[in-house]
Amino acid sequence: MNVDVLARPAEEVAPRLLGSVLTCTTPEGTVSIAITETEAYSGTADPASHAYRGRTPRNAVMFGPPGHLYVYRSHGLHWCANVVTGTDGTASAVLIRAGRVIEGEDLARKRRGEEVESPRLARGPGNFCQALGVTGEHDGADLLAGTSVVLSAGESAPAALIQVGPRVGVSKAHDWQHRFYLAGDPTVSAYRLSPRAKPSTGA
Repeated sequence: MNVDVLARPAEEVAPRLLGSVLTCTTPEGTVSIAITETEAYSGTADPASHAYRGRTPRNAVMFGPPGHLYVYRSHGLHWCANVVTGTDGTASAVLIRAGRVIEGEDLARKRRGEEVESPRLARGPGNFCQALGVTGEHDGADLLAGTSVVLSAGESAPAALIQVGPRVGVSKAHDWQHRFYLAGDPTVSAYRLSPRAKPSTGA
């Protein structure tokens, strides 16, 4: 993966990440997941973004440089992984929502549960991180420098298969068309409107 691909606004990078592969190596082993669903989050212009109110110690990684991993805990329970995009100093990131395990399925299944069906192993941001083995320790990891977490190009998704829709489960700017996913792929999560969602206008 070339940093130039990532040094663009999140809504431009998000569809291009479909088919890309995230690989995480831990003492337990290696798991690789091909990305099938993403969501774009901008900075101070995006009410649903962690960076909407500016830079904080928690979201600092989101401000660049591009090609790093921004990891946060959702609702105090699940880790969520984002690929930082855009220019250095401007907040922009792509949330990885779902993927297909292509290496290390036995380890991913051990982490997720023996009874979990293959398409569900990395469906949803929290499940994706659990299957991959990504935690808060990986926040800020350079995805392009051969660290324990690596982003590679994988196979580009055919344009005809890329679908666009509103973001899942956010209460603000929920109707922005910043969710990208592969049509008909069984690993993609179902759309869910937040019960706290309010009418909004935007992208």
